[in-house]
Amino acid sequence: MIIEKNTVVSLTYKLHKDDAAGEMIEAVRDDQPFVFLYGNGSLLPDFESNLAGKKVGDKVDFGIEAANAYGLPDDKAMEYVPKDIFMIDGKLADDLLIVDNIVNLRDQEGRLVRAKVVEIGESEVLMDFNHPLAGQNLFFEVEVLDVREATKEELDHGHVHGPGGHEH
Repeated sequence: MIIEKNTVVSLTYKLHKDDAAGEMIEAVRDDQPFVFLYGNGSLLPDFESNLAGKKVGDKVDFGIEAANAYGLPDDKAMEYVPKDIFMIDGKLADDLLIVDNIVNLRDQEGRLVRAKVVEIGESEVLMDFNHPLAGQNLFFEVEVLDVREATKEELDHGHVHGPGGHEH
């Protein structure tokens, strides 16, 4: 079976900055593969397009330019927030307020967002809400471990169920 829309794909990969010789960002091994529903729009389009038509055992290496990955850094994603949002039980959480630290915050709708501490002022903290890989060219080394048809339930829910996927 080949990778096409509505298939469940299991794979391993190594993700590097820029090219194969670049710093490794992440590695997914075969004992805990990356398992996903192909073609439902949840992954980077260039990632999926490089896997189209591949089958079990295929290996493919490819790069994705920053603009087609997590985008270019956006100055509008830099925002000053009140320092007092880092108060926990009446005390400033100094362990969170470290330049370059990634912290979890909640937006106005209560959703979890991650941001990097850029600058700590007297009453405000400059936070970078860009994706951590914004502006970064990516290079993947992928091996396809398994391809199968998605079940009706997986298609209805828009994600993989069972081993390596989502459990209900």
